[in-house]
Amino acid sequence: MPQVTPHDDVPIYDLVGVGFGPSNLALAVAITEHNARSGEAATAVFLERQPQFGWHRGMLLDDATMQVSFLKDLVTLRDPTSQFTFLCYLRDRERLVDFVNHKSLYPLRVEFHDYLEWAAAKVDDLVLYGHDVVSVTPVTDGDTVVYFDVTATGPQGTSVYRARNLVLATGLKPSLPTGVAGSERVWHTSELLHRVGELSADSPYRFVVVGAGQSAAEVTAFLHERFPHAEVCAVFSRYGYSPADDSSFANRIFDPAAVGEFFDAPGDVKRMIDGYHANTNYSVVDGDLIDALYARFYREKVLGTPRLKMYNVSRLTGVAETGTGVTADISLLMSGERVALDADIVVCATGYQPADPLGLLGDAARYCARDELGRPQVSRDYRAVTAPEVEPGVYLQGGTEHTHGITSSLLSNTAVRSGEILQSILDRRARLATRPALTAPALSA
Repeated sequence: MPQVTPHDDVPIYDLVGVGFGPSNLALAVAITEHNARSGEAATAVFLERQPQFGWHRGMLLDDATMQVSFLKDLVTLRDPTSQFTFLCYLRDRERLVDFVNHKSLYPLRVEFHDYLEWAAAKVDDLVLYGHDVVSVTPVTDGDTVVYFDVTATGPQGTSVYRARNLVLATGLKPSLPTGVAGSERVWHTSELLHRVGELSADSPYRFVVVGAGQSAAEVTAFLHERFPHAEVCAVFSRYGYSPADDSSFANRIFDPAAVGEFFDAPGDVKRMIDGYHANTNYSVVDGDLIDALYARFYREKVLGTPRLKMYNVSRLTGVAETGTGVTADISLLMSGERVALDADIVVCATGYQPADPLGLLGDAARYCARDELGRPQVSRDYRAVTAPEVEPGVYLQGGTEHTHGITSSLLSNTAVRSGEILQSILDRRARLATRPALTAPALSA
């Protein structure tokens, strides 16, 4: 384990962020704004394995809209006067008046992604793209852990970044059904737009889309429209697509104040709330999209040209590759019948699973406390509870749904969450700043 020495030439940062999706982007914006108005700048570097900013690029369908208001952008709920708001982006793109005339709170997903790229470009002095974090090592002074050394490989080789605080935002991992492996013919929705361009629009394909949530419904509609001679078979275990509860009172579960209320609630109340309001986010579909899909389904039934087929109350139990395609094994749950459906492509809209938020720490994860289910214990400021001998903070952007509620990995509370994390780091910096430190150099890609 490395010890601090007087001649260490490793750059020291107030925080090193791992991952640069919307959550750590919002934190970089908060740092930039703090440094612009404060005489005591916070030093930071964010390490991102992608070569450029990107957020769910595989699902940036032309007509897909956001499910959250544009006001829940990177900054507005924290500081509506910020120059990083979605409205400032629209003004910069000369579309502000046009957006107002559109009379919608929900921008196109491609537009919101462009907003995120616009904001990322304004803070690119804090980010190193193409840098893959390979290890995190504690640095000690005697028996006390005083820093974490973050080792990353990048275009110019391997570098080390010393952190007074870590902010882990490593995102979610695509999830496939049990026993199903991805292949040239078995896709996860995260790959959709990267793969679909290889297919001929005029071919009579058969697609199987697995899943009952928003992504599944969007992919079903997209494939049905893009391939006019194709058959699209939707497979899901529900009787039909279920509408999202986006009513005004239910949406209060996404309020910033709801985070603290959830955090302080007893465990049984947390579980009750999760059960009551899972339909605000999980396995649900926008009502207008449900209506549009049913209209297509019914129209084709009237015309006698059914291309959109629904295998409801059904489950995909396996996929077998054949010489010319795949065979999807489908269990019809009501009757117990099994169907072998020959197809060209299976698209799994089966969501994402959180990785262990502390997994990147390797052996250093032993310093972090876990609950009886193996989940990180986390304080209200999103800091993992660590052993007394650990001075640096380990902050989690995601993986805290069990402690902070449903907004743990969602955009809804990103602006406020990033502000709280930064404030926590600044409040603790005075004690950590007594350690020997070097000025962090300017970043180079």
